[in-house]
Amino acid sequence: MVNKVTWQKAGRVTEPGRYMFRYGWLTITAEDLAIWQQFPDASFTLVALPSAPDAPEEFHLGAFEIPAKPTVDEH
Repeated sequence: MVNKVTWQKAGRVTEPGRYMFRYGWLTITAEDLAIWQQFPDASFTLVALPSAPDAPEEFHLGAFEIPAKPTVDEH
């Protein structure tokens, strides 16, 4: 199963940094934020980073997808 993260699920953060997330720590870069600012509905794949066995999990954002706009029925 692939976990996806939206800007809303990430708390609509406005600054790059390391944030506590429900799965552990999530690092968000300026580039990630730039995508969310341009495409607020984009979702990123949550990527786990190696961590020590007793340490909280560490994640960063991977590939993103932009949802297709719904088509307008002109009938």
